[in-house]
Amino acid sequence: MLAGEFIRGAKEAGHEVAVIDTACADIHPCIGCIHCGYDGPCVQKDDVEEIRRQIVGSDMLVFVTPLYYYGMSAQLKTLVDRFCAFNGSLQRKHMKSALISAAWNSDNWTFDALEAHYKTLVRYLNFDDMGAVLGKGCGTPAMTKHSEYMARAYELGRGL
Repeated sequence: MLAGEFIRGAKEAGHEVAVIDTACADIHPCIGCIHCGYDGPCVQKDDVEEIRRQIVGSDMLVFVTPLYYYGMSAQLKTLVDRFCAFNGSLQRKHMKSALISAAWNSDNWTFDALEAHYKTLVRYLNFDDMGAVLGKGCGTPAMTKHSEYMARAYELGRGL
């Protein structure tokens, strides 16, 4: 829901948006062989080569994930691990990035680990962080719909 609001705002601001659904994509785990030389191609034959083209052809990458045990989902993490095969392209691109996540928990430390991981990725990949929407207390669609985070996600997209 938060991603949908971000997309609505980004489109209203005149941006083109492409969605990569890691939950439905065929993405094998990185095997650490480094055959790619950190700039591809990867020896594995799955959807990552097409995903790489989409990402490298974009100006911004938004990491969207529910909070799973205080980190990103395994599906998104598998793709992030496969960035190994195009690290060089990502680092040279100096893309913009953002983080959107939702969690049931509403403690002040809920997103600490996810934020630390995201900030490390931003630093390593030379991304320009445009912000985050971290939806605390968004454990159900109704909780999310009636939260302040829907407007925040929209404004993040609209403000690009």
